Amino acid sequence: MKFTLSWLKEHLDTDASLEEIVERLTMLGLEVESVDDKAALKPFVIAKILTAEQHPDADRLRVLSVDTGTGTPIQVVCGAPNARAGLIGAFAAPGTYVPGIDVTLSVGKIRGVESHGMMCSERELELSDEHNGIIDLPEDAPVGTSFASWAKLDDPVIEINLTPNRPDATGVYGIARDLAASGLGTLKDAPIPTIKGEGACPTKVVIEAPEFCPGFALRLVRGVKNGPSPKWLQQRLLSIGLRPINALVDITNYMTFDRARPLHVFDLKKVAGNLVVRAAKDGETVLALDGREYTLSASNYVIADDNGVESIAGIMGGEHSGCDENTTDVLIESALWDPITIARTGRSLGIITDARYRFERGVDPEFMAPGLDLATQMVLDLCSGTPSEAEIVGYAGYTPKVISFPFGEVKRLTGIDVSADESRAFLTRLGFGVEGDGDVVNVSVPSWRPDVDGKADIVEEVMRIYGVDLIEPQPLGGNEAVNGRILTPIQIRTRNAKRALAVRGMMEAVTYSFISAKQAELFGGGQNELKLANPIAADMSDMRPSLLPGLISAAQRNADRGFGDVALFEVSGTYEGDKPEQQRRVAGGIRRGTAKIDGQGRHWAGNAQAVGVFDAKADAFAALEAAGAPVDRLQIEAGGPSWYHPGRSGTIKLGPKVILGTFGEFHPKTLDALDASGPLCGFEVFLDAIPEAKAKPTRTKPRLDLSPFQAVKRDFAFVVDKSVEVASLTKAAASADKKLVNAVRVFDIFEGASLGEVKKSVAIEVSIQPIDRTLTDEDFEALAKKIVDNVAKQTGGVLRG
Repeated sequence: MKFTLSWLKEHLDTDASLEEIVERLTMLGLEVESVDDKAALKPFVIAKILTAEQHPDADRLRVLSVDTGTGTPIQVVCGAPNARAGLIGAFAAPGTYVPGIDVTLSVGKIRGVESHGMMCSERELELSDEHNGIIDLPEDAPVGTSFASWAKLDDPVIEINLTPNRPDATGVYGIARDLAASGLGTLKDAPIPTIKGEGACPTKVVIEAPEFCPGFALRLVRGVKNGPSPKWLQQRLLSIGLRPINALVDITNYMTFDRARPLHVFDLKKVAGNLVVRAAKDGETVLALDGREYTLSASNYVIADDNGVESIAGIMGGEHSGCDENTTDVLIESALWDPITIARTGRSLGIITDARYRFERGVDPEFMAPGLDLATQMVLDLCSGTPSEAEIVGYAGYTPKVISFPFGEVKRLTGIDVSADESRAFLTRLGFGVEGDGDVVNVSVPSWRPDVDGKADIVEEVMRIYGVDLIEPQPLGGNEAVNGRILTPIQIRTRNAKRALAVRGMMEAVTYSFISAKQAELFGGGQNELKLANPIAADMSDMRPSLLPGLISAAQRNADRGFGDVALFEVSGTYEGDKPEQQRRVAGGIRRGTAKIDGQGRHWAGNAQAVGVFDAKADAFAALEAAGAPVDRLQIEAGGPSWYHPGRSGTIKLGPKVILGTFGEFHPKTLDALDASGPLCGFEVFLDAIPEAKAKPTRTKPRLDLSPFQAVKRDFAFVVDKSVEVASLTKAAASADKKLVNAVRVFDIFEGASLGEVKKSVAIEVSIQPIDRTLTDEDFEALAKKIVDNVAKQTGGVLRG
């Protein structure tokens, strides 16, 4: 939002300096992005051409003698066709930067004749596109004075960055109201003239979509003379980057920025019948004022007549009914539109206009009719004419929101003591109605503040005017007690899992949460509820059901660039559905090539082995252990999801139902579908599935109890079926006596013809730790029998003879 200082002071009576105004605007939440103080135009002075002689070596150049007010004429070489003796224009001396040509002048020779500066055109000063001649000023222009000051071009331009919740500040009047409420001057709240008009408006308005158009005001002005707008209006529009077109259009642009009230004008002679606000028809087209033809859909809304579409409602008018220099009878439109629909239409058509910018934020509904009157008065003043009565359709009036507001909310939410009287005064100056005398009052919200919905919004208004710069910094208070845990369990698990995997030589990756539909279906996803309504790319259409597709693709991209041995991990979210409980926290990782924990690549002692299922298993267990899972009680079940190799994968369980993770080498078909190659293994562990540890009565470490008795180791060899998992055998041995058996380790596995085709021998070492006494031979025999019986019962194994 841009405006000039003089424009602001048309609505604000203040003696404050530019610096004070800029600082106050920022403190009010209207952050100033830039201030153009027009310093670039200050070096240009008004000068008079005394003589204009033909250049001796160039037909199109003249040698000028220029009076700049110093008493000593200056020689200037000029090629402008209108350069003549007696002309008064704008002069730039050597050392002056000319913005229109991006050149800093110096004394130079042009065809052998020295030139000490230049006489400037409007384009060279960026005043317009005119460059056919130098600026020609009136005879009474004071020679030697500042051109910018005389032409009133030294008016500073302020640009503020508006947040979407401040539609009232999209007009200069609303900005002045905020400054006045903060005490920086007085608002010039002149009454808006009421235009009665002569006779009814012959063109009627029909609203077929009242949910989109809650109000429409229209007035006819006959006998207008539409030509260039006055110089002051053109300069005002040019200063904020708008191009003057003609008086009628310039008035609508002025009202848009002055009062945040977008308007539109129709040439009555080009309108057939009544104006109808309706939904567009699929495929309907309109040639808009920007010269482009837009194809509309049924979700767009238009203003149409018997000829068809005349305007994209609230966004841009049509070329057909636009006003030009031949317009004599004009229809002025002031309407209200649904902000959400305006935003959706503008986005779908790719149109960004000043009208859309305001309507999608919400304009003041109570200013619809007064805005029409104010614009009509400007048309009468600048273009003359005879107005009709206003045609107002659909508007049911504004019912203000009333909010029960305890003044104590200011202290509670901000920590600042603002008295009830001060709060009441601030709100009143901002246009809020305050009723009641106690600590709790009823605050009615003005029509120009659709963003204010609750108590917190009112506190914000009080603090804006009080001054956020007056809030003194306060140190954080110290707590007497020991601080409790700040991070949640899942945050702690995430942090610990990341640290554990990084320690194992894996690099953290951050991949997209969106993958292609093909990849999603390959890893168990692809449900309709997980498809994106507006994906950023065709191959990012689905929320990911697994971290592995992104990690495998990342590893392959590294391999394609010559880095084939990589180990990557990610701890993030995966999605099984569109409900909160169906989002999972997963730690996943992959290893490719020879990226093992103890190194990678070729070595003189022998080539490193390719990664495999046991590398993935070790990574999975490391992540689970770091996250607090009871790894000593975990069970591994052969096989896993379909994307793993069926004979080289496993599922980690805690009990028969709780699945904590999966791991394995990837199925060749999976790699082919992902266009990946090479030895690849990976894992996923579900951090949110790990059961919460029981709360301990104290954070103190438990007592260390060491046995004074010598540990004893006994070896056993069992013959079992080949289908029996070794883990089940060691578990059976360990459970024979949990107090005495403190470790079971496999040290040999043998298969041979002597045992049979379906048998294998598993040798284990059992570590026995006496606790309260030295064990006797009888004790060891009894324990050995329990171990043998337990293994036989749970696995069918027998002692090898």
